[in-house]
Amino acid sequence: MSKNFRTLDDVDVKGKRVLLRVDLNVPMENGRITDATRLERVAPTITEISGKGGKVILLAHFGRPKGRDAKDSLKPVAEALSKVINKPVGFADDCIGEAAAKAVAAMKDGDILCLENTRFHKEEEKNDPAFVTELAKLGDIWVNDAFSAAHRAHASTEGLGHKLPAYAGRTMQAELDALGKALEAPAKPVIAIIGGAKVSTKIDLLENLVTKVDALVIGGGMANTFLHAQGVGIGKSLAEKDLAATALRILDKAAAANCAIILPVDAVVAFQFAANSPSHAYGLDAIPAEGMILDVGPQSTARIHAAIDDAATLVWNGPLGAFELAPFDRGTVVAAKHAAERTKAKKLISVAGGGDTVAALNQAGVAHDFTYVSTAGGAFLEWMEGKPLPGVEVLKIR
Repeated sequence: MSKNFRTLDDVDVKGKRVLLRVDLNVPMENGRITDATRLERVAPTITEISGKGGKVILLAHFGRPKGRDAKDSLKPVAEALSKVINKPVGFADDCIGEAAAKAVAAMKDGDILCLENTRFHKEEEKNDPAFVTELAKLGDIWVNDAFSAAHRAHASTEGLGHKLPAYAGRTMQAELDALGKALEAPAKPVIAIIGGAKVSTKIDLLENLVTKVDALVIGGGMANTFLHAQGVGIGKSLAEKDLAATALRILDKAAAANCAIILPVDAVVAFQFAANSPSHAYGLDAIPAEGMILDVGPQSTARIHAAIDDAATLVWNGPLGAFELAPFDRGTVVAAKHAAERTKAKKLISVAGGGDTVAALNQAGVAHDFTYVSTAGGAFLEWMEGKPLPGVEVLKIR
């Protein structure tokens, strides 16, 4: 991606009050954080600004509160963050008003302060101009480091970019660079692997990708909808039979765009949807009427293998089978390991994203070997659908 957005390289933060929008939406159980990945991801931006003498004022949301709700306070998250970055993190009981203003006024250069959950105010999600003005009073510049919230035009994720000089934080910058390499100016040929249960959630995605990639592997439950549309008997497999016409339209669009569609040629079938349920591989002409397709078969796996070998860039979203049940994770794990090997051998740029995808790559033990793994979920999907993301658009150099 040509650098068409401003980053921390474009600003001297020393002595400045830096409103830093981060994603602190970590999973909590009984007041304890169960996964600190998101805190680790924002740590470099926080420590860099602090190290350069900027006053770091963290803005974030947590959960979906309706008004002020103690269980959605960021206070315990600020304490956990302090341990991750090994520096003290102050806390203000509100994100606007006197509590916030006092805490900010007391800061010294290099200090770090976390403001309370922005969503305690309904004006945050409405991107209310008066609320944006209140937030803007607390800072001299705004840095957005929350790609995962970039598809939302909220006050702290987009509105502030119209009020204060706006910059991408390091996590945002890394994400935009990786995504640019994957779809905006990719090394060709490009292959996409799209899986998951439902076509309905990925129609926009598939329609955008067939115009951008050279080959599209379709797996998971959504492949069954395509097979059914083509007249294949799929037994009792999960499928959205009412979307047959949509599936055929996507296939036509792919043919017109010269995008090869790679659907399963065989399948692993079981008669119960349960872990370690007895299963066999069948050709598509022989799927038993009582059977359920739960994974791609060995010939399909070999075909996907070959497609990965032919590619210079891989974009992956969604598992190829019912990966949460062994042994039906095999197709996904084998493909992920092969993509990881190609990436390590410097023959492939691999970018993956989405919750199930991250879980599947972790299960295969290869998440660290991919070029980039996005934890952003909704924003990653909308970006892959070709939609402009408000929180990114506002950072662009106009």
